[in-house]
Amino acid sequence: MRKSCILMHISSLPSEYGIGKMGKHAFEFVDFLSSAGVKCWQILPLSPTSYGDSPYQSFSVNAGNPYFIDFEILEGDGLLEKHEYSSIKWDSDPDKVDYALIYEYCFDVLRIAYSRFKPSRFPDYKVFCDDNKSWLEEYALFMALKSQNGGKAWYEWEKDISMHKPAAVAEAKKQLKNDIGFYKFVQYEFSRQWKELKKYANDNDIEIIGDIPIYCALDSVEAWAEHKLFWFDRKRRPVCVAGCPPDEFSPTGQLWGNPLYDWDYHKKTGYKWWINRIRYASQLYDIVRIDHFRGFESYYTIPFGNEDATIGEWKKGPDYELFRLAEEELGKLNIIAENLGFITPEVREMLDKCGYPGMKVIQFGFSDGTNEYLPHNFTTTNCFVYTGTHDNETLNGWVGTLDKKSLKFARRYLNVRKKSDIPMAVVRLAWSSVAMVAVAQIQDFLGSPKSGRMNTPSTLGCNWQFRTKKEDFTPELAKTIRRLNKTYNR
Repeated sequence: MRKSCILMHISSLPSEYGIGKMGKHAFEFVDFLSSAGVKCWQILPLSPTSYGDSPYQSFSVNAGNPYFIDFEILEGDGLLEKHEYSSIKWDSDPDKVDYALIYEYCFDVLRIAYSRFKPSRFPDYKVFCDDNKSWLEEYALFMALKSQNGGKAWYEWEKDISMHKPAAVAEAKKQLKNDIGFYKFVQYEFSRQWKELKKYANDNDIEIIGDIPIYCALDSVEAWAEHKLFWFDRKRRPVCVAGCPPDEFSPTGQLWGNPLYDWDYHKKTGYKWWINRIRYASQLYDIVRIDHFRGFESYYTIPFGNEDATIGEWKKGPDYELFRLAEEELGKLNIIAENLGFITPEVREMLDKCGYPGMKVIQFGFSDGTNEYLPHNFTTTNCFVYTGTHDNETLNGWVGTLDKKSLKFARRYLNVRKKSDIPMAVVRLAWSSVAMVAVAQIQDFLGSPKSGRMNTPSTLGCNWQFRTKKEDFTPELAKTIRRLNKTYNR
């Protein structure tokens, strides 16, 4: 079945509280998608954000972002009073998320709610804690310790606790019992609200597409508490870190800095940790996009401490074996492979064996008629076509970056004369393609300028800030999208 999809993270939803939340505006957005005939809503990782505010650098691969918890729902449960959150200034610019302000006030409000929380009133709280005990206790302790240490990374804590020594961990659990309870409560509220929102979307025949970042952050509960998962030395420092080698777009490459996995260890365990991670994500989302899929075939290693990615080497990853074992245990997986970047024949072979749909990004296509990202060269319907991803320019911004040759080719290929007509022509091109699902960022339907870009890779600051307003989602826009879906049988 041919479908369409809008890409917009929870953080970009309309909100009176500085950042999108899982309350009324999220449910109204589902109504908007339904009225527009859109069958999929793609979001970014729901994880808590850390340094740089990126959802791809998180304190935990399992936890949910506390910023998305809706205060009005907490008020309805008797855990907050309106003035306790509505009197706070949550933003400095209505068009951008101000993470510094939200970090300053959000936890204060949630702690007020926790002070009134009585587990006996919420019988599903114990069920949640029992169902998630494999990660929840350790995560709550990790966050309590971060708070106690002024937000410092775990490798800057006192030696015994930073090395996760059993006696130090047991003592910390006694000392920080109340704080641990707070972080468990936060995750319970996140889970409760997310399940309600996802159920509402599914009841309206809309699937949620979510994201698994391939790597964990160095400052994460996994790196602290499960060091055997990673390629660490005896002092629990990374031997090498993740990134991408230099190319024509980035002469020094991309230094991501994430610790790399000890794939030999994972293989000995039958990839248990990864299979559990995929299982959890498959419960959280209807369709799972795996970021940097090519990294499972082979991955680029950069010596820890290097200032850029110019020195590094490729090493062999687990390849198809991981996904074969995952499907043996979990059944057929509903996965999208993010197969962008430096793609070798070996990566293509791995994807073919898995059978997962890959990604086509039309913004990458306008070099000449042989480009594989142009729809006339698609050789299968088993793909998702994107006008652009969260790492790309908005279409309006992208048009402004085209050189004369590419702009001339784009006009000819799209059969448009005016430069200003190119963005919507690209949307129509995606929708008219043979791809099973066509995806556009909400920015491309709103005509957002380049300032609406969600993320510029390998940069810090000014990312992940894009916001929408309630008045953006008009009946006229829904009608336009519905007409597009009907025209191209989506």
